Amino acid sequence: MLIAWGSNLFGLNLGGLSVKGLGDAFASFGFSVPIPAVGQVFSGFEFLGVILVTAIPFGIYDLVEAMDNVESAEAAGDEYPTTRVLTADGVVSLIGCLMGNPFINAVYIGHPGWKAMGGRIGYSAATGIMVVVLSWFGIISVLLALVPVVAISPILLYIGMLIGAQAFQTTPVKHAPAVVLALTPHLAAWAKLQIDTMLGSTLMAAQKVGGLAADKVGDVKAAAIAALPQQGVLYHGLDVMGGGSILTGLVLGAIGVFVIERDFAKASAFALAGAVLTYFGFMHGEAVGIGGGLGVTPAVALAYAVVAAVFYGMTKSEMLPVSHSETPHAVPAE
Repeated sequence: MLIAWGSNLFGLNLGGLSVKGLGDAFASFGFSVPIPAVGQVFSGFEFLGVILVTAIPFGIYDLVEAMDNVESAEAAGDEYPTTRVLTADGVVSLIGCLMGNPFINAVYIGHPGWKAMGGRIGYSAATGIMVVVLSWFGIISVLLALVPVVAISPILLYIGMLIGAQAFQTTPVKHAPAVVLALTPHLAAWAKLQIDTMLGSTLMAAQKVGGLAADKVGDVKAAAIAALPQQGVLYHGLDVMGGGSILTGLVLGAIGVFVIERDFAKASAFALAGAVLTYFGFMHGEAVGIGGGLGVTPAVALAYAVVAAVFYGMTKSEMLPVSHSETPHAVPAE
């Protein structure tokens, strides 16, 4: 904060903070009584068909992430009942929705990190109470105008470091390749997001300076994406690999673990699950559906099915009796 505000004295404006912005933030200061938004919520059922396209994948993501975070807490030595955690998560989200809150509640990630910093149940309770107070009195906008985002982000980096370390420290050493395999879809999704953001900002800048007509934006973007492979950037591969990354990571990680353990029956089951999820677009796809009957990404779904068949075949071969008739007998040492 000192660096950001002090930079304004030299005209550097680091962090984007300004006295004017801080003054404008006080416009929303004052107590606001939470009013239920039941009417708006139920009127939204008119758009249910459109909403479900986003809500279903997001709901699956939130469910899996919540279970991941419960598992992470258990690995750090704190066991919580998954059913109660998910129930509380859903009930609080519904209450927030009825009060007009557009943000879903979530089981927060990084339990090992907060625990390592000394945070306990009191820390969570105090955080919840403080958020309520800040929201009721409209102080959050003041804080955002007072504290630069770059002063907040390092805590997320710290928590991410602890979570990444936990993935390797609390699993058997021989499973490390499976952990890395599970990370690859997330890296692909992150890389695609960076490319999309860069393309979007570039096209916006081109329009702003008058160098690009509005009706040419789509064509220019498509041409830019088509040219990326020539520069060694496989955009389509990142798109397919990063689609539904949280489920893809789980499936690939599980397959990797069971291959390492030579439990090919379970590896085959997870590969088959990957084929089904991919067929309906929950993995390796940007939309949920059946893609005209052939699946959202049929080639990838078929690949998972072939892998499942190979693993199943390996299971059968390992079950065959081993003949010892040709095995040479050990000769006693003289």
